[in-house]
This record gives sequence, structure tokens and C-alpha cells, in this order.
Amino acid sequence: MKWWNGIVFCMVLVACKTEKGGRESAVADNAVPEEGMPKRVIGTDDGRIGVYDFAGFEPWLYRGEDKIYVINFWATWCKPCVEELPYFERLSGKYDKDEVEVLLVSLDMPGTLEEQLLPFIRKKKLESRVIVLDDPRQNDWIPKVDPEWSGALPATLIYKGNNRVFHENSLTYEDLENQLTVFK
Repeated sequence: MKWWNGIVFCMVLVACKTEKGGRESAVADNAVPEEGMPKRVIGTDDGRIGVYDFAGFEPWLYRGEDKIYVINFWATWCKPCVEELPYFERLSGKYDKDEVEVLLVSLDMPGTLEEQLLPFIRKKKLESRVIVLDDPRQNDWIPKVDPEWSGALPATLIYKGNNRVFHENSLTYEDLENQLTVFK
């Protein structure tokens, strides 16, 4: 029966949610970790992107109390994800990185990174930091991002210190701005 659960999970991960709504939660105090090391780096000198397993990515989920972190989980094949990317770019451009940091976490398939993801980033001229999360153990790491996350995309975690809000849906620019006021 384990193989069936994996198939169901993959089907859920491919689903893209678009309805509004979010959840607030709190986590215990954690030491401020450093960014983990990527498994590899893709791209050329004009655009290099780290590819992380969850252990390397996980420190991004608990990065201190000095600024607001906006972590968006997306993929090039997810239409609602692509539609909301300009809002994250606008947010990133509006605020100083010492105040708000936007991280775009691609969940694109590892075999498509050079041919699909990198050209997409260049074409869309994404300025926010983009990394790839490549870890096939989704059943292990998705609940660590948020216990209620089904794995559907797009999904966004916004946090500052121990205050966290998770959205498993598309967001507008106004939604993002409104969420930031909660943390200021």
C-alpha cells in the first residue's frame, strides 16, 4: 500500500489551489541557522541556482527575528503559481532586503531545470532569489513546512521569528501587503 500513497501524494502535489484563505500558527524558539549547502548548482555565471534537499533548505524556515521572510513554493507548470510571481517580485523590489526577504522555491522536476526552469527565470527576469527544492521524500518534509499543507501549489509561508502564516492558495499583491502589516 505504500506505493499507492506515493501516487496519491504526487497527484495532490500536481494540483494547484486558487481559493483564498490562510492559517496562522506559532513555532517554538529556534536558534538562527545558517543557509544549508546546495546538493549542486545549475546554470551559468549569469544565473546560478542552488539545488537543495530538504536538510539543506530547512534552515530557511527558521531564520531569526530581524526581518520578515516570504517563502513561496511554486513550479513553472503551475498556472496560478506563474500568475502570482509578479506580486512576489513587486514585493521584493519594494522592500529593503534587511526588512523583507522573498525566496522563490521551485518544485520543478530535476530533469527539467536546465531546459525549462532557467530559461523561464531569464524570460520573466526574476530578481528574487530562486532555489530548487529537490527531495523525493515529500511525505517527510511537507508537514515540516506546515502540518496542514496538503502539498498543493502555490503555497506561501510568511514569518518573522515565531509568528507564522501559511497560505495554500494563490495570493494577490494586496494579500501579500496585508500579511506584511501583521508582522510589522
